[in-house]
Amino acid sequence: MHSRTLDFLSRHGISPELVNPLECAEPMLRDMWQGLRGKESSMAMIPTYLSNDGAVAPGSCAVVIDAGGTNFRTALLTFEEDGYKLEGLKKQPMPGIGKPCSWEEFVSFVADNVEPFMSRADVIGFCFSYSAVILPNMDGRVNRIDKEVVVTGSEGQLVGESLSRELERRGYPGKRVVVLNDTVAVLLGGAASIDKSQYSGFIGQVSGTGTNTCATVFRRDIEKLGLEDNGSMIINLESGQYNGFKRGDFDLQLDSASNNPGDKQMEKITAGVYLGQLVRLMLRCAADEGLLSAEGAEKVRALGNIDSAVIDAWASGEGYENIGSNEADQELARELSLAVFERSARCMCTNLVALSLLMDAGREKPVCVLAEGSLVQRGRHYRPVLERLLQECGETLGISIELHIGNDTTQPGSAAAALLNLK
Repeated sequence: MHSRTLDFLSRHGISPELVNPLECAEPMLRDMWQGLRGKESSMAMIPTYLSNDGAVAPGSCAVVIDAGGTNFRTALLTFEEDGYKLEGLKKQPMPGIGKPCSWEEFVSFVADNVEPFMSRADVIGFCFSYSAVILPNMDGRVNRIDKEVVVTGSEGQLVGESLSRELERRGYPGKRVVVLNDTVAVLLGGAASIDKSQYSGFIGQVSGTGTNTCATVFRRDIEKLGLEDNGSMIINLESGQYNGFKRGDFDLQLDSASNNPGDKQMEKITAGVYLGQLVRLMLRCAADEGLLSAEGAEKVRALGNIDSAVIDAWASGEGYENIGSNEADQELARELSLAVFERSARCMCTNLVALSLLMDAGREKPVCVLAEGSLVQRGRHYRPVLERLLQECGETLGISIELHIGNDTTQPGSAAAALLNLK
């Protein structure tokens, strides 16, 4: 990396080296313990009441629902000896996009879409990608439905109970629903296809548009629940909320211009939806400081919102149309893009190391990280850096952390959540 780039990163407090995973893991681990004890913590450490123990028997089936930020999907999923089979997969826009709907209309819409499967399955795994409090019976009480979706009257409603009640009204009594979020589904879906006995702990990781992790933790360690048994439970960290990493000038600038200043600090320095914007701010500042040619300065000042795919191309020496023809300008864009990917990977490595220490896992058998998301699946630079850092940190600590990349594991994860936990 050129000295001018190193100096620029250093002056603005955004050098990747400021995040040393081995040093940063300890304060993050302390924050995790605070959350498990029910004390003040930047991470919610949300109990899911779900376990990853056991294996799903071949032939078992469940209805799966995936209510995401944009799309709504339903299907019947059957586990087989060598994977799973989806039947009747249907993808539609989420109700409440473009035109508000009521909670009753939302529940009726969901019931319409699962009703064709009710004669073949008694359990439903509902991946609900909105803020909800998970209850001991594995239902979810809605805090809010946001993003671009408007469902009036949803606050405080019980997701599973509302759907079960509507299905009973339609003549399908006794249907049971498990509610979970997408990160937990990634863990369960990835774990359903591997030999779990080969690992000492499991982590679910989302590195894409957003950032989050979850992990299997001994129930007795979740002190705020007052449990004593040695079984495990999946904890949803909401780790994008973590506020322990140092932030530089451009992080603070991006945060102050966001619709939730001060919130989701880790997500804003790691997630794909923000990384492109950070590089755009960096390049504009570089233009103001005279580090770009006149052509380059004009082009970067005209840049609108860009995402991680744009800077992934720049980091690969491609797609410089928005930068200009000056090779020095292109090289600066490439090096700044590489820097934000490396810092993001260093933060995620910190998260995964801290979780491994929390679980006291990885010494005799590896920790299995089940990961999904655009950065880790399709990015050309983030994943190699993360894997290198995990290996280096593991060698120093005497632990092994293995990264397993999934693809669309939300549906098998939702089915596994229901089949493993509704006995």
